[in-house]
Amino acid sequence: MLPQGVLIFQYEAEGSSTGVTSLAGLPLYLDLIHSSGLASAIRQHVDVAGRQGWLDVQMVLAVVFLNLAGGDCVEDLERLEQDSGFTAVLRAIERHLLLRAERRSLKSRWRRKRQRAVPSPSALSAWLERFDDPASPKAVAGTAFIPAVTEALQGLWWANQALLGFIQTHQPATAATLDMDATLIETHKRDALHCYKGFKA
Repeated sequence: MLPQGVLIFQYEAEGSSTGVTSLAGLPLYLDLIHSSGLASAIRQHVDVAGRQGWLDVQMVLAVVFLNLAGGDCVEDLERLEQDSGFTAVLRAIERHLLLRAERRSLKSRWRRKRQRAVPSPSALSAWLERFDDPASPKAVAGTAFIPAVTEALQGLWWANQALLGFIQTHQPATAATLDMDATLIETHKRDALHCYKGFKA
């Protein structure tokens, strides 16, 4: 059995095959999210969810878990949802991550009883689209494009800055390396362009 962290869950060996998860490491990140103040920063700076459906903090957590679990598209949220052990842990801890007012508002945010532990791919896609400014110029095929930074995107930037500030407080560093690369997915569409690896992507 591993020692308990900040939140109310504990790891222990289990002999049965029901409720077992291959994503048992993910709840440890909930401890980090709680301790670092990331959830508070999301509440303070990210405001695109509206009055119905998932809260912004739930959406950001879904994106974090999706990335930590190795997902590369919103459809991979289904992998998280189908993992009964992970969803059981997430449902149990959710009430400790959400503020009392958020917990009380959950029933009124849903027309029907909520069935899922994580947002559906379509719900997450719709939420992500709210960060885009429909009036801003769009990418033109064959050219590089950097979209305009909207107020909503700046909110994510501020939330990320709060997490980095927490890390810097506990493990100061004078330099940081950012490693970013596009995910290349091969396509067979005729009008697709060749990527730097030489295939259409």
